[in-house]
Amino acid sequence: MGLIDRPNTFMRLNKLVLSLVFLIGFWMLPPQVSQAQSMADIANIKVDELSDDQLQELVRRASEAGLSESQLLQMARLRGVPVPELEKLKRRLEQLDTAVSSRTSATASKRDPRRQMDFNEITQGLFKYQEDIDELAASTSVSPIFGIDLFYNKNRRLTFEPNINLPTPKSYILGPGDMIYIDIYGQSEQYYEAVVNPDGFVLLDNIGPISVSGKSIEEATGIIKSRVGNFYTGLRGNNPNTFLQVTLGNVRTIKVHLVGELRLPGTFTLSAFSSVFNALFAAGGPSENGTFRNIKVMRSGRQVAVIDVYEFLVQGKANLDFQLQDQDVILVEPFLGRVQVKGEVKRPKIFEIKNGETFEDVLTFAGGFTDEAYKDRISVSRVSGKERAVSDIFLNQMGMFIAKGGDEYEIGKILGRYQNRVQIKGAVFREGNFALQEGMTLKQLIALADGLRGDAFMGRASILRTFDDLSTEVLTVNLQGVLAGTAQDIPLKREDVIRISSLYDLQDEFYVQINGEVKNPGTYPFSKGMSVEELIVMAGGLREAANVNTVEIARRSEQTGAGTFADLIQVRVNPTLGISENGEVLQPFDRVIVRRKPNFNLDKVVQVEGQVNSPGYFAVESAEERISDLVSRAGGLTAFAYAEGATLIRRTEFFETESEQIRRNRNLQDLQDRLLADPNNTEAQELLVERLFRDLGNRPLDLTEGSKAAESKRESITSISETKADVAPIRIRQTEAVAIDLAAIMRNPGSDLDLILEEGDILSIPKQLQTVRMRGDVVYPATVRFQKERGATYYINRAGGFDIRANRKRTYVVYANGEVARTRSFLGIRAYPQVRPGAEIIIPTKGPRIPVRPGELVGIATGLATLVLVVTQINP
Repeated sequence: MGLIDRPNTFMRLNKLVLSLVFLIGFWMLPPQVSQAQSMADIANIKVDELSDDQLQELVRRASEAGLSESQLLQMARLRGVPVPELEKLKRRLEQLDTAVSSRTSATASKRDPRRQMDFNEITQGLFKYQEDIDELAASTSVSPIFGIDLFYNKNRRLTFEPNINLPTPKSYILGPGDMIYIDIYGQSEQYYEAVVNPDGFVLLDNIGPISVSGKSIEEATGIIKSRVGNFYTGLRGNNPNTFLQVTLGNVRTIKVHLVGELRLPGTFTLSAFSSVFNALFAAGGPSENGTFRNIKVMRSGRQVAVIDVYEFLVQGKANLDFQLQDQDVILVEPFLGRVQVKGEVKRPKIFEIKNGETFEDVLTFAGGFTDEAYKDRISVSRVSGKERAVSDIFLNQMGMFIAKGGDEYEIGKILGRYQNRVQIKGAVFREGNFALQEGMTLKQLIALADGLRGDAFMGRASILRTFDDLSTEVLTVNLQGVLAGTAQDIPLKREDVIRISSLYDLQDEFYVQINGEVKNPGTYPFSKGMSVEELIVMAGGLREAANVNTVEIARRSEQTGAGTFADLIQVRVNPTLGISENGEVLQPFDRVIVRRKPNFNLDKVVQVEGQVNSPGYFAVESAEERISDLVSRAGGLTAFAYAEGATLIRRTEFFETESEQIRRNRNLQDLQDRLLADPNNTEAQELLVERLFRDLGNRPLDLTEGSKAAESKRESITSISETKADVAPIRIRQTEAVAIDLAAIMRNPGSDLDLILEEGDILSIPKQLQTVRMRGDVVYPATVRFQKERGATYYINRAGGFDIRANRKRTYVVYANGEVARTRSFLGIRAYPQVRPGAEIIIPTKGPRIPVRPGELVGIATGLATLVLVVTQINP
C-alpha cells in the first residue's frame, strides 16, 4: 500500500514527524511551556497503519532534524505515545534497519551519522539511577573524602554518554549488534552495510558469512579482506589496484555489572564505547567505604585491569584506551587505608593510600603546602596498638616516612612574628616596615624612609622597644641632635617602633570662618598672611548684596578674665578683591562676617489680571507705589470692569519665598540653556558655559528664605492646634484675599484705602457681575440673577428658603471683593446685609441637638425646688 493510497495515514505521519521535530526546540524549555503544545496527533498514532515507505520517511525527517531512531522513540514516549504503539514502532524500525543494512549497491549510498543503538534504554536506566542517587545524597552531608564528588554532585547534572563521533578505533572489539561499513574502491567498487548477528557473523551478499565477533576492527579488516579477496583479485598481490576499508557504523550496547562498595550497584546498559569511568559515573561512584585506588575489572572470571582513580584526579591519566566489553564486572572493594591531612595544605581532606606510599605521596594528593605552611616539622598522630602515638616528620624525611592507615597529619602555620623587622611612623616620607640590618641605627633608618617631612617635630622622637619577655620600654631621643651629630645615634633592635611626631599633631588645626553675603560661606583652612580678600576669594566671591564698607572680623579675645568674648574689627574690603596695601591679616579662628547693603532688595514684581487695558506683570518702581499707580500703569480700567468686585491677593508672612540663591540659579540656568542652544558661541561664551556648569552643579541650595518670627509664629499656631482638643485645626495660608474698594481708590488716589504694593501682589479685577450665589443650609443651593433693591431674604427664597437646621441669625454675605458682612439683630428683628452683584449669601447650620438625659432633668428639678424653698424661707 503506497503513500498515495493512504492520504489520511500520510497526513497523520506528517503531523507526528513535524510535531516531534517542532518539539526539539522545546526540549530544554520549562515543563509549563512545553506542555502547552498539543499532543493529540502524536498520542493517537497507529503504527500498524504505516507502511515501510512511511516509516523510512519518518526516519529521514527525524534524521534531518538531528534525531536518531532511539532518540525519536524516546521523544515519542515523553510526548504521550502509548506504550503498545511505542513497542510496535520500535520493532518496525529495527526490522527496517535490518533490511536496509543487508542491501548492497554498486555505488556507496548516503550514510547517516553514527548512532548509538538502544539510546532510549541507556538513558532510561541512567536517569532512573540518577534519581535514586539524588534521594540518597539528600540524606547525607558533604563528605571530606577526596574524589567522592567526582562521579556525583547534586549541584550539577553529569553526562554518561561517551563520545561516539570519533574516528573508528582500530582496537574496538566488535560484537553482536555492531554495524560495519565495508567500502571496496579502486579498480572495482562495491559497498556493503552489515550488522554483526547474535552468532558473531556478518553476512555479505554473494560472499557469505564472515566471523568477526570478538575481533578488533584491525583484525576484522584483515579477515574480511582475505575473504573478499577471493572475489576481488585486485585486493591481493604486491601492487593491488583495489582497496578495502572497514569502518564502524552504529554502535551496540553492552551490559556491565557494577558490584561492591558503590553508591548504587547494579547492572547497567551502556554504550560499547564506554570506559570504566563511564560505568562508575552511571553508578554514582564508590561509596564512602569503597576504594578509589584498587577498582578491578573482571572479564570471564579473570582480572583484566585495575583502575586507580587518583591517577586521574592527581595526574590526569584516565586510561581511556581500555574499553569495557559485554558482561564485564567492575568490582569496587572496601578502601585499603585512609589518612587525614589537616591544616596548611591546599586540599585538607581524607585520602586513601596504598602499601608503601610515603607522606610525600600523601602531600601530592593534598595539592602541596600552602604559602604559609610551616614545613620544617609535620605532626603525625598514628594508631599504635591500643592507643595513639605522636610522631614528627622533618623536612628531609618526607620521602622516607611510610604512611599508614589511620594517620592524621597536622600541618601548622608559620608564626605571625618577624625576625628582622623595625617600624617607623609619623612625619617621614615613607612610613612602614623595614628590614633590620646588622648595626642599623636610627639615623640610617630615617635615611631609608627618605628623610623627615617639613612638619616633623625635631624636639624629640620616641622608640618603643620590646624585650624577650614581651615587656616594653620607651626611649626618648633628641632627634635634632642625632641628625646634627651632636647627640649619640641609637642602635636599633628587632621590633623597635620609632615614632616621629608632626608639628600639627601637637596643636589644634587652624581654620577661619566666613558668613554672610558670600557665595560659599563656611569654614576654610588657615594660612599665614591670609587676608580678608583672600578668604572671600576662597568663598567664591561676594554676592550682589554684599556691603564692602562694613565687613566685620570677630577675633577671639585674649582678655578672658574681663568677660570679653571677642574683639570686633571693622574693615573695608576692596570691591574688586584686589591686593590692598593696608589689608587686615587674619589670625587662626577668626570669623569674617559680610553684611548686606542697607535697603538692598531684589526687584519686586506684581501682577494685574482681569479688566484693565494692559494686564500682566509689573515691576514695582518705588517703595511708595500704590494700587492706583498700578492701575494707571496698566492703562486704566476697561468699560466692562466691575471695580466694586476687585480683589487684592497678598502673600502672608507664611509664604515660602524662594531664596535669592534659587532665583539667581534659575536665571543662570536659563542663560546656560540659551547658550547651549546656540552653535555659534564665541570663545568667551564657551568659557561662560563651562563656568555655569561648575557653578550650578557644586553649590548647595537654600530653598527658602523667610522671617524667623514668621517661622516661630507658624510653630506656635501648629502647637495650639495639635494640643487643644476643643480647637479646630488651624489652616495656615500662604496667600489671602484683601478686601479693597477699587472704585473709592480710583476716586481718591493716595488715600488710606489706596494700599502700598508688596512683592507678589495680584490685583484681580472682574467683569461686571450679574448673579448672586446661595450656599449653606438652604433647601436648594443655587445661583440667581441679581436685581437691584432686593434684600437677602428675596434671594434666599429663590433657593427654596431656609432649611430646617438653618442658623438664620448667623447668615452672612461675602462680597466680590472679599469683604464680609453679617446679619445684625435688635429686639428680635434681624437686619440682613445688603446684597451686591457677585455676592455669596452663606447660611450656616445649627449645631447638633444634644438630648437632655433623665438624670439631668432630675438635677434641674431638684435645683429649682431648692431655689423655691430658699425663696419661701426668706419671705415667710
